[in-house]
Amino acid sequence: MTTLGIYEKALPKDVSWLERLQMAKDLGFDFVEMSIDETDKRLSRLDWTKEEIAQVNAAKVQTGVGIYSICLSGHRRFPFGSADPQKRAKALEIMQKAIDLAQALGVRNIQLAGYDVYYEEKSVLTYERFVENLKKAVAMAAAKQVMLSIEIMDDPFINSLTKFKEIKALIPSPWLQVYPDLGNLSAWPENKVNHELSIGIDSIVAIHIKDTLSVRPDFPGQFKNVPFGQGQVDFLGCFKALKRLNYQGSFLIEMWSETDQQPAERIQEALAYLRPIMKEAGYDI
Repeated sequence: MTTLGIYEKALPKDVSWLERLQMAKDLGFDFVEMSIDETDKRLSRLDWTKEEIAQVNAAKVQTGVGIYSICLSGHRRFPFGSADPQKRAKALEIMQKAIDLAQALGVRNIQLAGYDVYYEEKSVLTYERFVENLKKAVAMAAAKQVMLSIEIMDDPFINSLTKFKEIKALIPSPWLQVYPDLGNLSAWPENKVNHELSIGIDSIVAIHIKDTLSVRPDFPGQFKNVPFGQGQVDFLGCFKALKRLNYQGSFLIEMWSETDQQPAERIQEALAYLRPIMKEAGYDI
């Protein structure tokens, strides 16, 4: 049976994990994806005490809702490919702490942002530094049996499964896989989405669902906060392609309604839009 999750940033921000997981359960989700982004507040989760971790684990048991994955976007601030050696060292420190936290929480999958650098200029050297440090990260993850999966991004560095495959060829580990975002994948006009999903299916461990507006010569695209049905993603085509490829993994609805006055209503609107499309494609959620 298909499992469906919701991104933490779709749910109210300043609530306990028990309240967050209970709300996810009430809305019909199987799991929540935790966010560890570049803010100090969410990066501080990497230093949770054993007691804080135990509280989250108890909330999982009480609600029956899991935390299957961590969206580790903190590397946008501290990227593997940075020219600053202190930032590169911090990136590896963040990685080790995230792997340790994942193990303690029973999280199976850490999603990595596929940026060599974000706030710096890209170059051949930033690419090489990224690969060098990703190799170290994969070795860390393998030691703890935690999966690392690269997101297909809103950035040209890794904006297709073709580009992920190039990285995968350099680091041929079972602990390095890919986590496509259907919105990001669809927004780049050079991507033939059916083909990209087909060539990457053997490495896809999870799927993000969001709507986007496509990149054009006169428009940089819109990769966040596009209400479902108001963007340009061909969801039925994407889901049919995944069904043809026998994709049986989880799906994750990615939204940013944590500061909305009525986040539950926004999520219910998304479900009302997506459920019939997914059912038509053969996925019952």
